[in-house]
Amino acid sequence: MRPATIDEIVGQEHLLGPGHLLRGLVENRRLTSMILWGPAGSGKTTMARVLSAAAEQTLVELSATSAGVRQVRDTAEAAARLQKGGGRQTVLFIDEIHRFNKAQQDALLPWVENGAVCLIGATTENPSFQVVAPLLSRCRVVRLKSHSAGDLKVVLRRALTTPAPRGLGGAGVEIGEPVLDLLATAADGDARAALGTLELAVQVATSAQRSVLTAEDVVEAQQRPFLRHGAEEHFNEISALQKSIRNSDPDATVYWLARLLEAGDDPLYVARRLLVTASEDVGLADPMALTLATAGMQAVNALGMPEARLVLAEVAVYLAAAPKGNSAYRAYSSAREAVRETGSLPVPMQLRNAVTPQMRAQGYGKGYESAHDAAGGVAPMECLPDALVGRRFFDPGRRGHEAELADRVADARERRAQVSRDPGPNDAAE
Repeated sequence: MRPATIDEIVGQEHLLGPGHLLRGLVENRRLTSMILWGPAGSGKTTMARVLSAAAEQTLVELSATSAGVRQVRDTAEAAARLQKGGGRQTVLFIDEIHRFNKAQQDALLPWVENGAVCLIGATTENPSFQVVAPLLSRCRVVRLKSHSAGDLKVVLRRALTTPAPRGLGGAGVEIGEPVLDLLATAADGDARAALGTLELAVQVATSAQRSVLTAEDVVEAQQRPFLRHGAEEHFNEISALQKSIRNSDPDATVYWLARLLEAGDDPLYVARRLLVTASEDVGLADPMALTLATAGMQAVNALGMPEARLVLAEVAVYLAAAPKGNSAYRAYSSAREAVRETGSLPVPMQLRNAVTPQMRAQGYGKGYESAHDAAGGVAPMECLPDALVGRRFFDPGRRGHEAELADRVADARERRAQVSRDPGPNDAAE
C-alpha cells in the first residue's frame, strides 16, 4: 500500500499542498539535499522514493544500520561518474541517518557539496542533536508530522478496498466505523503500524470464519499499545514529569511516569530524575523528600521492573504533593555568581585554622569566636570575605518546613546583628 505518486500520499499538507516546499520541488523537477525528520510511520521513505521518481532522478537507498564509509564513498563515486557522463543526478537516500557516526557523516560532505549526490536522510531523532553541523548546514531540514486519526482512516479504507495482492479488497471482511476509529487511534499516528494491525486483524477474523471485523480482533492483533519513544520524546516526557511535580499535580505526574515506564524507559534513570526533583523543587520545604527519593532509588536498583514502577509511583506522588521550595537552589546560584564576580577572595583570618606556630604568628585564627560559647549560640564574628560583608544569598520561602527555617535564619541574623551592636565589657572599657 505504499504510495507510488505524490497525489497518493495522505497527510503532510504543510509540505505537499499547493505552494508548499515539496510540491514546488516536484513541479520544478529539482531536488535539494534534505533531512526528513519525523516519527515512525510518517512516510519518510515513501517521500524520498516519490520525490526522486517525480524529479526523474536515480535513487540509491542505503541504511545507516548496515552501510559503512566505503559503501557511501563507492556509491558517491559511481554517482559522480554517471553525472559526468551526462546521466541523471543520483538521489542518495540514507535511512536512519542518525545512526551514522561523525566519521561516516563527514564522508558525505564533499559529495553533497559538489553536487555529485542529492542527499535525502531520514531520521526519527532531532537532527540538531544527531547530525553533524557541517552536514546539517548543507541540507534543508523537513519536518514530517504524525498522521492524524482522519488520515489513518483514509489509509485503512484504501487498504480495505484495494484489490489483492496490493490491498485487502478480496478478503471479504467488512469493518464498522467504531472499529475503524479504534484502529486509527491505536496506531498513534503511525501508518505502517495501522496497516500492520489491520492485516493481522483481518487474518484473525477470517481464521474464525467471520466476515465482520470486531474490536476484539483489533485488540488481539495489536497485543499492546504502540508508544512512540525516541530520544527527543524521552527528554520531553521526563521534562513533563518534573514540571508536573513542580506544579504539585499528582495526576499529571503519575501519567507521565506511566508514559515513560510503559514505553520501556530505564527505571533507574527515572529514579535519578526524581532525586534531582526532590532537591531542586521540593528542597528544604520538605527535607524528607530527598530521603524518600534516595530510598526509592535504592529500592528500584534492588527490585527492578515490574515492581520498581510502584516504588517510583510512590516517590513521584509524594514529591508532587509535598510543599515546594527552591531556596537552596537559588542560594547556591547566587553564591556561584558572587564567586564568578569576585574570584578567589582571601578567607578571613578569624576563620583560618592555625595548625602551626608560624601560622599563629601570622594571625591565623585571630579573632575567632566559638558560637558554642556565645550567648544564644551566635557570635558577632563575620564569616564572609570583607568584599562581601552584608551580602545575602539564602532567602527562604514560607512553604512547609521552610517557613520554620526562615524563622530560625531571621532570628540568627538578628542576634548576630544585636551582639555586633552591643559591645562586651572589655570592648566598653577600651
